[in-house]
Formats: sequence, structure tokens, C-alpha cells
Amino acid sequence: MNLRRGRPDKLVIISIISGVIFIMIMLLVITNNIAWFDDAIISLVQGLENDRLTSFMKFLSFIGSSLMSVMIFVLVFLFLMIVLKHRRELIMFLVTVGGSELWNLILKNIIQRARPNTHRLVEITGFSFPSGHSMAAFALYGAITFLLWRHIPQYAGRIAMITAGIALTLLIGISRIYLGVHYPSDVIGGYAASATWLMICIVCFRKWSFVK
Repeated sequence: MNLRRGRPDKLVIISIISGVIFIMIMLLVITNNIAWFDDAIISLVQGLENDRLTSFMKFLSFIGSSLMSVMIFVLVFLFLMIVLKHRRELIMFLVTVGGSELWNLILKNIIQRARPNTHRLVEITGFSFPSGHSMAAFALYGAITFLLWRHIPQYAGRIAMITAGIALTLLIGISRIYLGVHYPSDVIGGYAASATWLMICIVCFRKWSFVK
């Protein structure tokens, strides 16, 4: 007898909550009712500015760039295909990361929020909401963590992988605020949107492969 039958999937609940958070942030952005929050966080983060920290933040931003994301994506893709030979995991990885990128493009062009134009430490074009770096990092490292979890037998190794993924994702988002190319609401909105998509992909993968 399956005691879990009839109970709501926790990942579905997380996906719904993340989706609601994203919609709330999006509405606040569209109605321009979140400026007070953005200004407070920007003032706090950029108030830490110094030369060494700026170099570090530029490095983090580069790690979250499209070039690095593609390189990491290709490495994981080859690992799943050649080493593990897991076709379903490979498809899940492709759909999760590729779908997140597509959603980001669609959402940016729908909302069309201009980037911050004060105290920008690097130059970049395009719309601001939601943050592409944040969405890509959340989807990429979240998918990697989920797919490699079962292949790391040591508990310490699993904790280290999760900690590294969370820390890197958060730091990439903070770097975008520090460098003046994103509002905090862009970053949080990006995390929420990507979390929604990641949970949907994991739920579908589990249903498809009968992984409980």
C-alpha cells in the first residue's frame, strides 16, 4: 500500500508557491511599487564597494555569464550522455536549462523593464526583469544537484554539492546587484521563476521515470 497516495507532492507545492511569488513581484515591478525595496537593497550592497570586492563580483558575474553557462552545460551534457548513459536524465537536463533560458527571453520581452542607470560598474544591454543570470544559475545548478544526487553515495559529498550550488547561485545574483546591472527584484524574480520551472521539470521527470 502506498501511504503517499493522495498526498500533495511537496515539489508541486513549492512550484506553486514560487509561481505566486514571481507573479507578485512581477505585478509590483509593473506597477512600480517595489522601488523602495530595490533602493534599500542596492544601497546596502553597493555600500560595500571596494576594488577587491569589485574584481570578485566581476568574476562571479562572468561565472554566471552565457559563455560559462554553455561550457558547464556541455560538460554535464557529455557526462550524462557518455559516462552515465542516462537518456532520461539527459532530456530532463536539456528541458530544464533550455526551458529556463526560453522563459527568460519571453518574460523580458513581455515586461520590458529598463536596467538601473545609476552607478553601473559594467555596461550591458537588454531588458532587466527577470535576471537572466539568476534564472540560468538556479536552473543549471539546481538540475545538476538533482541529477547527480543519487550518484554521490557519501552524505558529506551531497551536502557539499548542495551548499556549493546554493552559495554560487546566490553570489551570482548578488554580483548583478553590486555591479549595477540588475535591481534586487530582478534577481529574486529570476530565482522564483526558475524555481517554478525547475520543480515542474523534476515532478515530470519523476512521474516519467517512476522515481519516488
